[in-house]
Amino acid sequence: MKYIVVLCDGAADVPVEELGGKTPLEYANKPNIDKLASLGEMGMVRTVPGNLPPGSDVANLAVFGYDPMKYYTGRSPLEAMSMGVELLLTDTTFRANVVTLSDEENYADKTMVDYSSDEISTEEARELIKAVNDALRTEEYEFFGGISYRHLLVWHNRENDFPFLTPPHDISGKVVEEYLPENPILRTLMEKSYEILKDHPINKNRIARGLHPANSIWIWGNGTRPDLDTYEKKFGIKGAVISAVDLIKGIGVCAGLDVLDIEGATGTVHTNFDGKANAAIDALRNGADFVYIHLEGADEAGHRHEIDNKVKAIELIDEKIVGPVLKAMEDDGEDYAVLVMPDHPTPLSLMTHTSSPIPYIIYKNNNCGEKKDVRYTEKEAEKTGIFVEDGYTLITKLFA
Repeated sequence: MKYIVVLCDGAADVPVEELGGKTPLEYANKPNIDKLASLGEMGMVRTVPGNLPPGSDVANLAVFGYDPMKYYTGRSPLEAMSMGVELLLTDTTFRANVVTLSDEENYADKTMVDYSSDEISTEEARELIKAVNDALRTEEYEFFGGISYRHLLVWHNRENDFPFLTPPHDISGKVVEEYLPENPILRTLMEKSYEILKDHPINKNRIARGLHPANSIWIWGNGTRPDLDTYEKKFGIKGAVISAVDLIKGIGVCAGLDVLDIEGATGTVHTNFDGKANAAIDALRNGADFVYIHLEGADEAGHRHEIDNKVKAIELIDEKIVGPVLKAMEDDGEDYAVLVMPDHPTPLSLMTHTSSPIPYIIYKNNNCGEKKDVRYTEKEAEKTGIFVEDGYTLITKLFA
């Protein structure tokens, strides 16, 4: 039996006026996913417990089958694991985004113009993080380059006792003053980074090309090293993770799964869909029992209020991931089970995550139900009356 998770990050939404009052899932043309909904089990699931932040870290832990209330220790340490950064139990880690701030003289008066600096390339961003690290690194803290705008700060031998640190994607268009860290060292690192980056040649070149400069770091997502049981120990299966982002790769590393790097994979709608599908098929044909295919394009579009791109991301997942992967399983004569779901909603109207329940499908080709006249949408999933309160238990339905 082969098990497949297609994680459509942030795909769930609320009705959008520009889409005729439909959600992106309702509006999108997705025949393969809708066919699974018509033959499988569809329902709603809560992936974010009420007292935890509605981030992809918490939600994906739950989808992988780990109770966030027990295992969640923060976002950045999961990314550190993917990046190969060795952490001590006494270290605290932080996400250090490179962001675009407006140019007011006083740092606190600046506005969050762009949390991703126009989805800056990894090559450019790593040069900028190196400049920050070269100038600010001490025996206590150092910076590590990640992917695109997502990077890492490690504070050695520091207890994780910080108040909530605001994600930059939650404050797009807002003045940053009331969202700055209370800790004076973190705040100083951010302020100094602006002085280092504002006139960096990389940013001068970006401005000349009409792109947003990555002129500051933004520190958030603090945590400590997690301790997850491996998938082989927990479920008795081996598998692989396919994602463009360090967060999901880090969960895979902690879970003892193979983490597959796909050339051209990004966290946007412009990712290498074909490469991800082919990697999943190859893994399943070469010994993997399980693949977790993470696609983040709909989430990024939600954060940026890109309505067309959110719909497009869903349609491309259907066409280039779900269709080819399941056809390969059918061609191979494999019995398989597939779970299709978002991790959380990222409503276009809010441009950030919410903790609302999200729709899921579980389809098993050797245990199909009677075909129903339904599509995969938030409303249709709610109508089934099926609700999974503890999202981390959903994976056991797939494996049952």
